[in-house]
Amino acid sequence: MRVLLLGASGFIGRELHSALAERGHQVVAGVRNAGQSPPFASQAPIVVDLHRDTAVETWIPRLAGIDAVVNCAGILQGSRNQSIEAIHRDAPIALFEACKRAGVRRVVQISAISATREAASAYALTKLAADDHLRAMDLDWIVIRPSLVIARGAFGGTALFRGMAALPFAIPVPGNGRQAFQPVHVADVARVVLLALEGSTALVRTTVDAVGPEVVVLRDILRDYRRWLGFREAPVVEVPSPLVSIACSAGDLLGGPLNSTSRRQLEHGNTGDAAQFARIAGFTPRSWRESLQAEPAHAQDRWHARLYFVRPLLRYSLALTWILSGVTGFLELRDWAVLLVSRLSIGIGTALTVLGVACLFDLAVAALLLRRWRPARLALIQSVAIVTYTVAATILWPSLWTEPLGPVFKNVPILAAVLAWGAIEEDR
Repeated sequence: MRVLLLGASGFIGRELHSALAERGHQVVAGVRNAGQSPPFASQAPIVVDLHRDTAVETWIPRLAGIDAVVNCAGILQGSRNQSIEAIHRDAPIALFEACKRAGVRRVVQISAISATREAASAYALTKLAADDHLRAMDLDWIVIRPSLVIARGAFGGTALFRGMAALPFAIPVPGNGRQAFQPVHVADVARVVLLALEGSTALVRTTVDAVGPEVVVLRDILRDYRRWLGFREAPVVEVPSPLVSIACSAGDLLGGPLNSTSRRQLEHGNTGDAAQFARIAGFTPRSWRESLQAEPAHAQDRWHARLYFVRPLLRYSLALTWILSGVTGFLELRDWAVLLVSRLSIGIGTALTVLGVACLFDLAVAALLLRRWRPARLALIQSVAIVTYTVAATILWPSLWTEPLGPVFKNVPILAAVLAWGAIEEDR
């Protein structure tokens, strides 16, 4: 079967791509950037932009030769360049209508168990709108609504939980930490998707809540993750609601999985009928602890968990460094220009222009850091700039190397911090 998989570069999408290919299906990855296509894919990817691809006519040519569609694309919270209404509702609905016109009958929609009107978040309501539209269509549809999806890797909520579990001294939880989940392993989600694609009549035109066999509250999830990572036990500290609100507001402003949407989804609940799922799917999914025991943690998992909160600290520290460099440069522009004129015998206007451009460059780098623009490329740009500044300072003012507090030597650890940030900033 030739399957178009949207969101193939995401946390669930990569696992689905691997599972489908292992079963012999030809998987066409729908990705935002061709470079994000899963490695070793046998089929050329299709570049899609769900932010813009909201017209039925856009999708029809992409469905040529396609037998089935799986949509697991999604974002937690919208932004200026990623409309949650377009990505969750408008583009999927256009795709579903295109499937009807093109004769692609089998459509699998990966939604979320918290996609309900009661959750009342943009995430839930836009997911629900696409689900409802598909359920009203004359197609062989299946809507799969997972609870917390877990895997050996981590992204989004699971990465946040591992980072919280790995904090030193104590494990913070919002409120009383009794928010309920039924974690389901991604392999079991993939198994249901395969059953849906390969003709299980029990699944056609059904909504399936993909949940694990047991309810686990957040505080226990974090304790178990800490034990799985191999860290010593730590007390659970309940964070009062006002502080949680402040943290979520900061997340709304700065980005990341901790924000008002994730809080609303968390408080809404993420549980379902495990017996119904096992009956419809035809198998009993593995439990939470069975999943952890089957995939023991390694050093890389501990690195990832420990670095989770270090990564934004690195980003904002570097941004602040570039901001201070640019601002102080402007404040001392004329004094530095006079020094530059004395060393290079150039005009004061030229010196002011060169230094002014350098200050603007520093501020631009800070802005790109805050936007998380292309981390690998930005790390290279910063590295080149730091080396250039260091070489220039060494040539023009070699005595700076022996100044108290090492104003030039500090470029060495800053360069190391830039390289570390560039290595860990990308989520996928």
